[in-house]
Amino acid sequence: MRPDGCAIPLPEARIGAARPSVADRAGHASTERTLSMSLDCFPVGLQMDVSYPEFRVSLTLLSAARLRFEIKDGTLARTETVDIHVVPLGNSLFAVSWQELDGATVTNVQDYDRGLIHSHATLPDGRFLQMTGTIEVTRRADRALDDRPHRNKELVLEAMTALFQRHDASAVDRLYAPHYIQHNPEIPQGRDALRALVSRLSKDVFYEPGLMVAERDLVAIHGRIRGWADRPQIVVDLFRIKDGRLAEHWDVLQDEVAASDAAAGTTMFDPSEAGRRPSPESAAPAAER
Repeated sequence: MRPDGCAIPLPEARIGAARPSVADRAGHASTERTLSMSLDCFPVGLQMDVSYPEFRVSLTLLSAARLRFEIKDGTLARTETVDIHVVPLGNSLFAVSWQELDGATVTNVQDYDRGLIHSHATLPDGRFLQMTGTIEVTRRADRALDDRPHRNKELVLEAMTALFQRHDASAVDRLYAPHYIQHNPEIPQGRDALRALVSRLSKDVFYEPGLMVAERDLVAIHGRIRGWADRPQIVVDLFRIKDGRLAEHWDVLQDEVAASDAAAGTTMFDPSEAGRRPSPESAAPAAER
């Protein structure tokens, strides 16, 4: 179970003989319970316009079992409410499939982290369509999607540079959750303490971001900070995201040792490592900014 209450999907239990064993039945029951909990993360209530190369469609996610689509123009124009089958794939990816009244079948891979929908449709006349469309949210979902690694990395990068490069204490309320949890033993608990810390920072404090790793609602960032201590320090910060803000923080710091003095002869931090981080994707924030 993840911290945000969304379960991690398990592989389907193996189906053996015609009469499954007790273990097989228990495995299926466990998988069904896990899938049900995973569907709690499906963004019910979300309304969006999806722009495909040939047409535009409006989608409303009514529940984890039904959606409404509206195509306003062209030969495919119509409005319909359909029963859907949803399979969570993790990291705000969902496979969503349905059959329409005219017999057309559709399978979407809905990527709410990158703001894209990959659609595969078989039309009644046998034509097969493969399309990718961009998402524009017109109404937010009933609950926030926090397992969005691309979006979360940009959030963490903005927070670290706003506070420890620009020394912008006003960014704390915008980027950090109201009940922010701090695990650094030298910093008091909560947003007020963090805001006060940033407002008192020496002008010599400067943070350089490096590699970032993200999975579900967690982000780790490797960096170097100068002016925090007598010597430059290398730091790894780990954040948990909740409701689109930074909700919890852990960190570890070491004084920087030059490569010439290191037993392994390698640097602890190289500013060029940040270049391995993918550049921000313009579509990433679109799915529920």
